[in-house]
Amino acid sequence: MSRADNRPPYARIAGHYRDLIESGALVAGTLLPSIKNLSEEWSVSTATVEKALRVLKEERLVAGIHGIGTEVLGTQVSLSSGAERHDRSSRTQSSWGVGEKSSGHTAGVVPAPVDVAEVMGITPGADVIRRSRVYRDAHGLVSHSTSWIPARFAVDIPDLARSERLKGGISLDLIARVTGRHAVRRVDEETARIATTHDLELLELEADTVAAILVLTARFLDSNGELLEYGVDLGAPGRTRRTTSEVLR
Repeated sequence: MSRADNRPPYARIAGHYRDLIESGALVAGTLLPSIKNLSEEWSVSTATVEKALRVLKEERLVAGIHGIGTEVLGTQVSLSSGAERHDRSSRTQSSWGVGEKSSGHTAGVVPAPVDVAEVMGITPGADVIRRSRVYRDAHGLVSHSTSWIPARFAVDIPDLARSERLKGGISLDLIARVTGRHAVRRVDEETARIATTHDLELLELEADTVAAILVLTARFLDSNGELLEYGVDLGAPGRTRRTTSEVLR
């Protein structure tokens, strides 16, 4: 069962239309329903609808046309972080964004690379579960995503080390259900770098390609501060990151 969407109503409305626009389901030039119709459809006040549309306008996804309505400006080629995929899975039991699919699911228990071992606090070469997949949408490859998970979880949850898409949610959902250990804190980092030869291979690009990419990492910790998963997402060239939040006064 998916968890309730606890976002404010205006954020749910904005998120719904953001997903439709970014997936290509709503193309440039499309008019959104009127404020009155949206208010009735979502059972909210017109002020709430106006706030949702204001968010979309600030993100340059739509524009208001005097006397006509709200027009879709076009798609933004966006990149979800591991934390956002975790939030999405909590609500929908799927890490996919609207219009996305994943493929190339591989998994297994492997020796931990030096950089991963340092983050996870284990000895380089020690066993660790590695899960990877590629996300795609209508624009092409979105990102290559890798989850590094402590090897001990493979004992109670053997599916984590099998090369197939997990059923019933993402790895953190399975860990929580089987062990009772929930991710209560996460540490997100975003960096940019010129793609390495290995990055290019994972992103299915030619070996002589010169491109800047975004690298998004997320560490998920339980209530005792112990690492449950370390996620690394490599964004395809041209992908952007955008976040929207309230400004506290």
